[in-house]
Amino acid sequence: MHKDFFIYQAQTTKFAAGFAVEKAEGSFIYGTDGKRYLDFVAGVSANTLGHSHPKVVEAIKEQADKYLHVMVYGEYAQEKPIALCKLLAESTPDPLEITYLVNSGAEAIDGSLKLAKRYTGREEIVSFKNSYHGNTHGALSVSGNETHKREFRPLLPMVSFIEFNNENDFDKITEKTACVILETIQGAAGFLVPEGNYLINLKKRCEEVGALLILDEIQPGFGRTGKLFSFEHFGIVPDILVMGKGMGGGVPVGAFMSSREIMETLSHSPKLGHITTFGGNPLIAAASHATLKEVLESGLMEETTEKEKLFRELLVHPKIKNINGKGLMLAVNLGTPEYTLAVAKKCMEKGLIVFWQLYRNEYMRISPPLTISLDEIRQGCQIILDILNEE
Repeated sequence: MHKDFFIYQAQTTKFAAGFAVEKAEGSFIYGTDGKRYLDFVAGVSANTLGHSHPKVVEAIKEQADKYLHVMVYGEYAQEKPIALCKLLAESTPDPLEITYLVNSGAEAIDGSLKLAKRYTGREEIVSFKNSYHGNTHGALSVSGNETHKREFRPLLPMVSFIEFNNENDFDKITEKTACVILETIQGAAGFLVPEGNYLINLKKRCEEVGALLILDEIQPGFGRTGKLFSFEHFGIVPDILVMGKGMGGGVPVGAFMSSREIMETLSHSPKLGHITTFGGNPLIAAASHATLKEVLESGLMEETTEKEKLFRELLVHPKIKNINGKGLMLAVNLGTPEYTLAVAKKCMEKGLIVFWQLYRNEYMRISPPLTISLDEIRQGCQIILDILNEE
């Protein structure tokens, strides 16, 4: 399997691990090498409830016994997609009330940009330096790292970039701006959190000039920071909310939400303002609905504060410069990319899966399932500390 992986499956780097997976359950991935590995990454924040959560698996099986794909998005009424959208509306503040289901976070970003342009009738977009929103052409256009973009230009025109947590840049948001799009917590940049009243003042500026505020909650969404969505920590509500990753419990999904007034502009002039064949797939919606229900009812969100505190108490070492992030999305600064990659490799050898941040490789990613236990946190942190003492 390891050999065929490199022969037949397209690679995204020249150094893919090629780790051969046998099965995964709870907080652990089991390799074909017979070893089990404690997972501090959760599929890059995707496996909210850990691996193969029984309620998610059961929801998939039940739906599979009824029907799979039956019609393109938005034509037929199907139980699980409707239940998912209804529960999202009940669980988010006004004016968020209606959801468009798509296949991935990147597609949700593209859909949200189209929606903002359609509703405002404007063309300009303001995004953020060092932001990451995905790799479709639209999502890449509003991502803020030129190294990842330059070989794929031309991208969307009329996109400008401002600095996260810098209110002096607000004058670049004008009456020509259709939308401002940002990650509530910047992911690839090292899990940077908004400071003070930054988001409140940003929303106020958008309202002053008539621009829509789009928040990308693809990583922090579905309970990872102790709230269903991380914007709830900061005293604002976006005009358009984007989600993905963890909302599926391990299956591919994305969505964007807004008020009915805004969302309905995609249904006319022209009709089919956004269209997708497999968005709202009943199998995927069943898994996502089960995930959302469990996150809301299990108490897992409330536990993230205690778990974050334990991580921060344990991960104290002279080689750790600082720890960014909130809840169970933490970025541990080990000084240099080379050292972080060496530590990650050593962790894997000792049975712990960690990763690194896309733009800031000196930061080691820790984003375990919300279901991780305190004992598992202690076990994994001890492995990290042992390696830091060795290297």
